[in-house]
Amino acid sequence: MRRSLLVTAAAAISMVLLAMLVPMAILVRSYALEDRLARAALEVQAVETVVSGQDKGAVAVYVDRLNDAEGPSQVTVLYPDGEGIGPQPGEDDKVLDARNTGRARVDDVAGGSQILVPVSRGGNSGLPEQTPVIRVVVDEPGLASAVGVAWGLLGVLGLVLLAGSLLVVDRLGRSFVQPIRQLAEHTQSLGRPGAVAPLPAIEGPPEVQELAGAVDRLVGRIELLLARERESVADLSHRLRTPVTALRLRVEAVGDLDLRGRLGSDLDALQATVDEIVRDARRSEREGLDPRTDAVAVIADRVRHWEPLAEDLGRPYDVDLAGSGPLLRASRADLEALVDVLLDNVFSHTPDDAAVRITLTAADDRIDLVVEDAGPGLPAGLDATGRGASGAGSTGLGLSIAARTAEDSGGQVTTGSSDMGGARVAVTLRTA
Repeated sequence: MRRSLLVTAAAAISMVLLAMLVPMAILVRSYALEDRLARAALEVQAVETVVSGQDKGAVAVYVDRLNDAEGPSQVTVLYPDGEGIGPQPGEDDKVLDARNTGRARVDDVAGGSQILVPVSRGGNSGLPEQTPVIRVVVDEPGLASAVGVAWGLLGVLGLVLLAGSLLVVDRLGRSFVQPIRQLAEHTQSLGRPGAVAPLPAIEGPPEVQELAGAVDRLVGRIELLLARERESVADLSHRLRTPVTALRLRVEAVGDLDLRGRLGSDLDALQATVDEIVRDARRSEREGLDPRTDAVAVIADRVRHWEPLAEDLGRPYDVDLAGSGPLLRASRADLEALVDVLLDNVFSHTPDDAAVRITLTAADDRIDLVVEDAGPGLPAGLDATGRGASGAGSTGLGLSIAARTAEDSGGQVTTGSSDMGGARVAVTLRTA
């Protein structure tokens, strides 16, 4: 935002400076040219005096002296007989017009301006055929003259004004951006485990302060809802513990050993389910609202956890694991459950001697986990990632849980056939 403000301000200020400095540069050049023409007019008066009272030899000496001064103007005297004294002796229609009308004139020529002044000599009574014409060509002021210095000063002035304006805009933009940045840092800290730090005092425009107040109130409401949810979970666990204990005592009083065993197993499953629900409800308290996990380390550790079981069964267990990778927005428990689901499917639904191959690769923004086996493969037409879909009579929640974990990180789960002859399950996990 701050950079956008600077770019916008720089564009607007540059347009204003150009609209102001370009006309000023043109005016400076025009004033310099007018000053040269005024000086040339004084030279014309002096030359006119010499031409009207002296012969051509004296006029030539005087004109050469003027032209040798290397000034911005060149003087030429054009006589009616076609002779010209000076660097530009030729005549044109403008010279003839000045001689015939007896009026001086100023014209624009290539590279500057031209002054033509007819001279009345004593005794000629203003006859055109006896009137010489003084031509003074004045060069336009260039960068080597005072105009170049003036333009340089205008350029420096423009740069100073632009830099000063951008400095002021940057200070103003900082007063807007800094409070928003503080607010963003505070909101990013809300998902971390531990107590929520109080919102620091936000200074800035009234709109930003109002936004900060709204965020603070929202955080308070979320904390209240989370606290009530945790209390409800704790209360649920406490309320269920008593009836479950009573049921366990009654089960132990059953005389039929077979029935007692089945009821005890069902009661243990119920207790495990309740404990899992309570643990899952308290996950945000343990891990924070925005967990970050070294997924490669967690997945690699869990893959090696299954290796002893494969050795006991005599199952070939080939692993190729990346050494490091990015942090993912997933909890350690979810990643461990993901690996357990994939490998449990392999160990449960393939022969004990069927080989399994696990490949884990990592990039800057993603992690790919591929599990392949040499078993019978997946049934044709089965949506293995669909909730409740199973090809082996189970609940069908395994790959559905894996797919949910992958989708929460912006990835996906794909299934297919492996070159080993069995199933191939590929899980992509992304950093965002």
